[in-house]
Amino acid sequence: MAELSIDRSHTLGLAAARKVAEDWVRAGEERFGLSCQATLAPHAEAPDACDHILFSRSGVSGSLQVTPSRFVLSAKLGFLLSAYKGPIEAEMRRQLDALLGPEA
Repeated sequence: MAELSIDRSHTLGLAAARKVAEDWVRAGEERFGLSCQATLAPHAEAPDACDHILFSRSGVSGSLQVTPSRFVLSAKLGFLLSAYKGPIEAEMRRQLDALLGPEA
């Protein structure tokens, strides 16, 4: 089983980062068949606020943490998808770059 970890900074703040996360979730559900469940921080204005999104589908499971300044994605790939770890990680990074803009 292979593991992916992507820690991406941004300058959006939590409200705008939530909208980006919603776009990411929608794309993941439509394009990759992910099942996603979000838990939003109760106090979005707090500097340590963090939303959690759990996602899964056959062969992959993981989470996305969204804070006012970071996106932290962790995923475990099953046996068959482990062989494609490099291309999968590159695509995830490309998607985050497209959604978040240049890294802060």
